[in-house]
Amino acid sequence: MTEEEKKLSRRFYKAEQEAGFVEKHTSHTAQTISPSYKLAFHDTEFLLREELRPVRFQLELLKTEMLMEEAGIGSMLVCYGSARIPAPEQVEAKLAAAQTPEEKAIAQRLAANAKYYDEARKLARIASQCAIVEKGMRQFVICSGGGPSIMEAANRGAAEVHAETIGLNIVLPHEQAPNPYVTPRLAFQFHYFALRKMHFLLRARAVAVFPGGFGTFDEFFELLTLIQTGKMKPIPILLFGKDFWNRVVNFEALVEEGVINRADLDLFTFVEHAEDAWKKITGFYGIDCPPLEG
Repeated sequence: MTEEEKKLSRRFYKAEQEAGFVEKHTSHTAQTISPSYKLAFHDTEFLLREELRPVRFQLELLKTEMLMEEAGIGSMLVCYGSARIPAPEQVEAKLAAAQTPEEKAIAQRLAANAKYYDEARKLARIASQCAIVEKGMRQFVICSGGGPSIMEAANRGAAEVHAETIGLNIVLPHEQAPNPYVTPRLAFQFHYFALRKMHFLLRARAVAVFPGGFGTFDEFFELLTLIQTGKMKPIPILLFGKDFWNRVVNFEALVEEGVINRADLDLFTFVEHAEDAWKKITGFYGIDCPPLEG
């Protein structure tokens, strides 16, 4: 059926048309200005009621899913990582701002991990330059949490080669905004962490995990759990920074304590460089697209 035939066969007005009728023809009386008279989907106060939480869950799931589909996003290369690790050009300022011995020690650790900003940026650039399209849908589109630091690096790398890039931002009590490298039409904002994490993985074809804190741990371990328990098919999980991860998580101890199997350690692969990560991804899927120069 053509679009014209669909229009002719439609028996009822669309919601947006009905809303227009209300705006144009409703007179202001005691009845019409009452909150109860508002169309339910135009009534923000009603939508924000506690009882409407299931509806808001559905809206957060549907909005991002529909817009991703319309944008032709077939799959994503998701990048998790810290919001605190500085870009290499910010290292000197970070070190200079540290005052106490503890602050200086922390600043030095963050500075040492600044190299992963460059690796995230490079990985995004490599994947985006390949511009893989399957069945009319774009594959391995770079997606991050849309914030600063490692997230910014991933979006920045894609933007530098003129590729669209996704940011899944979250509303927080303190100021939070997407980094400037996220493609505007692919900048999404979430209220629920659960729905945000779901969207990270719905289209994830590979995940790169860089050094990070609680948020990164949460995302990384949920992904491991989903694959370990068979709720999700295996995908390449590239863990950047073997020294960092082995220092903050004793994976071997988990095996020794019997709470995971040794085979579970094969769910992820340690890497140090973007080129190695991309080779693991392309090898997993049998894709011929070597890293490009520049």
